[in-house]
Amino acid sequence: MSPRKNQSAPESGRGGRPEAEPTSPTLRAAETTPEEGAPSAGPRGAHAEASGTKAPGATPVAPDGVGPAADGPAQDTGPAAERTESDDEAVGPGPHAGPAAAEPSEDGAAPSAPAIDPAASCGPAEPAETADGPAADGAPHADAAPSPEAADTAAVDAVDIAASEAAGGDERVSALRRFSAAGRRWRAVQLGLCAASLAVALTAGAVVVSAVRDSGRTARVASMPGAVSPELLAGGDLDTSIRALQAQLRAQPRDYGSWATLGLAYVEQARTKGDPSRYPQAERALNRSLAIRPDNDPALAGRAALAAARHDFTGALKYADLALKQNPYSERALSSRIDALVELGRYADASKAADLADSRRPGVPVFTRYAYVHELRGDVGTARRVLEQALSTATSRGDIAYVASALGQLAWNQGDYKTALDRYARALAADENYLPALEGRARAQAGQGDTADAIRGMELVVDRYPLPQPLVELGELYEARGKEGDRDKARDQYALVDAWVSLARANGVNADLDTALAAADHGDHAAALKAARAEWARRHTVHTADALAWALHVNGRDREALPYAQHATATGYHNASFIYHRGMIERAVGRTDQARASLTKALRLNAGFSPLGAREARKALEAMK
Repeated sequence: MSPRKNQSAPESGRGGRPEAEPTSPTLRAAETTPEEGAPSAGPRGAHAEASGTKAPGATPVAPDGVGPAADGPAQDTGPAAERTESDDEAVGPGPHAGPAAAEPSEDGAAPSAPAIDPAASCGPAEPAETADGPAADGAPHADAAPSPEAADTAAVDAVDIAASEAAGGDERVSALRRFSAAGRRWRAVQLGLCAASLAVALTAGAVVVSAVRDSGRTARVASMPGAVSPELLAGGDLDTSIRALQAQLRAQPRDYGSWATLGLAYVEQARTKGDPSRYPQAERALNRSLAIRPDNDPALAGRAALAAARHDFTGALKYADLALKQNPYSERALSSRIDALVELGRYADASKAADLADSRRPGVPVFTRYAYVHELRGDVGTARRVLEQALSTATSRGDIAYVASALGQLAWNQGDYKTALDRYARALAADENYLPALEGRARAQAGQGDTADAIRGMELVVDRYPLPQPLVELGELYEARGKEGDRDKARDQYALVDAWVSLARANGVNADLDTALAAADHGDHAAALKAARAEWARRHTVHTADALAWALHVNGRDREALPYAQHATATGYHNASFIYHRGMIERAVGRTDQARASLTKALRLNAGFSPLGAREARKALEAMK
């Protein structure tokens, strides 16, 4: 299986591509002229560094009878009408609190952690809290908002909830593993029913809650944002930023800007810590911001980021556009708009959006997306130049880790493992716990044949954050090593993927692509095909085309699969896994010469693209001699 990105992040198609959005110095010193009344766009951006004329945006060739993806209705249509108690989960626990806020007892004591008993706890369960229904126009219902007094009191109560610093990832991983074991015993139906129980158990095992009531702080002025800058989220210490936001909201519970930033912080926490149960908290915090100040662009941009994180890319595009109507220079909205267009398969539009974002707000978030749009079109040289220039100007630890990891992934995609390891070392020197760099380093070590270090590195990753991509890759590394007990170890990793997918779906994440890719290689082939078809119905990207082609192949429907495999490779994107899949499908339909060319190309591009896939490619080539 080929590497993919962190599954709690928007599906960019690059393995472990970081999604936190730091800000950094711009790339060039040449001035640009902003529009009247607009903030200065700063120095010239990424496209000024690319040599030559830009290639036109390449639109993928769709299979016969399949047109471009139609924009469906957004799943996330607007902020909820507020209930005062919803603020408790909107602010919720602190940085290490685990998935969701546990309810304290009446005397303020922390709840005890329940044991996960499949027979007792796995069943249809009411969620502890759900957001209210969205407004049809995407704005808060003004007549449904609570009184300022009630809202402020609830907000102050909520921000006084403190989390235990000691608990965190270990409890989450243990609970996920226990849940996975229960899922294997009770099989697929019980696995789905346990998702809500898992979220509760993860929380209760990971947090200590003390409810400190202080109704005296009831500021009623909707303050301007800026008391806690969103840029703090990129400073390398997300947990500290969340604590600062909570302190700010104790003093100013009507600070719509800090509510927006807190919501975004929960989105980032879900992405970086593999904790999808943070998404409902993020939604409530963002809704709170919009209830206080409708149409404020930070909260709308946050809703775009949240929708993208849940893989609702139509919704992400909608909210990004709403935010840009309020503030055409919103860096986060400009970035989310590029992400959404990429993930909807609208690559020509994404290229235009990247150019626009580069002209308005050049900086690291835009540069990395600009580079990726070019990489998708096969323009690796431009992608590398833009990222290298961005890295040369980066000063913060977050920026350095972010861009260096992107360069490491780009090098790995081209089979240049030495450069990839150098880039990941640079990222880890800036942040030794940076997840995409840890994943990438293990992947590059595997490509070089250093299986022992690769397994140790990937074990470290999944022990902290058991996400689908590293779980599958670790399972494949075990299978490739082939020692006694390795096959059982691999099966355990694949079972954990099922557990994560169930938890993600319980928290509003569309996990069909994750299901399709994992199940096609290591699970239920029929389920893989169903999930791949569902994802293709929503969006036509090279990644969904590849997933559908491979799901059809493992189900023995190779003639139907071939057009999708051709679609996946039509943009010129240098992805060895896509080319391998196409080669195996060509072989299955009797196109031996084309199959030989595709498999040879995949191995020349990246000889270690997958521990198992590369081995199968070599076997197939040997058989076709």
